[in-house]
Amino acid sequence: MIKGKKIAVVLPAYNAAATLEKTYNEIPFNIVDEVVLVDDNSKDETLTKAKELGIQHVVKHEVNRGYGGNQKTCYNKALSLNSDIIIMLHPDYQYTPQLIESMAYIIANDVYPVVFGSRILGKGALKGGMPMYKYIANRCLTLFQNIMLSQKLSEYHTGYRAFDKKIFEKIDIEANSDDFIFDNQMIAQIFYAGFDIAEITCPTKYFDEASSINFKRSSIYGLGVLKVSLQYRLQKWGFMKFEIFRK
Repeated sequence: MIKGKKIAVVLPAYNAAATLEKTYNEIPFNIVDEVVLVDDNSKDETLTKAKELGIQHVVKHEVNRGYGGNQKTCYNKALSLNSDIIIMLHPDYQYTPQLIESMAYIIANDVYPVVFGSRILGKGALKGGMPMYKYIANRCLTLFQNIMLSQKLSEYHTGYRAFDKKIFEKIDIEANSDDFIFDNQMIAQIFYAGFDIAEITCPTKYFDEASSINFKRSSIYGLGVLKVSLQYRLQKWGFMKFEIFRK
């Protein structure tokens, strides 16, 4: 705990057997109270490895629900454990667990209710091996999103995120997609609800075992990002109403 606030780390896992142990062993258990792993019907030994490591809360999806569906289960489980701060960490070791403390303290001290680990601040993305086409797409999409959402984030596409539990009282994650666009729908919901998001510099690693989506899926994701941004702006202008902003 930090200042009496219970901290949970959630691990949305899919075929993460090769990297799970390294990720788990670097979690700072001096402050983290609960670890939740949701296995999205992996085809490798992720579930076996999680049990070997003694992870406290392991949930298995009997069918693959997708990245967004996995996160829904992660957050709902963490909330059911009465967690005050929930940190999503990918178990593929692309993001360092060593930033968990910094992210948690920002929230525990009521500085910001949401903290992202940004790969763009400090040139972490390219130094870590992000493919150039993904870097360029990231920058272009982020510029468009900042304009449409009237914000100034360095990136909207990081998978390293920490939340105060009060966020989940004001947004409806169940209205979001079960696919990769879930992340950006959630950001739009957070801003629409009037919350601010902090960012800290986060190094990242791209290697064979790290999860990544192919060019086709990336293109579909990019179109989804444009759609969510337009939905946000249209609802803000009062022209239309969308299900994801119903709370």
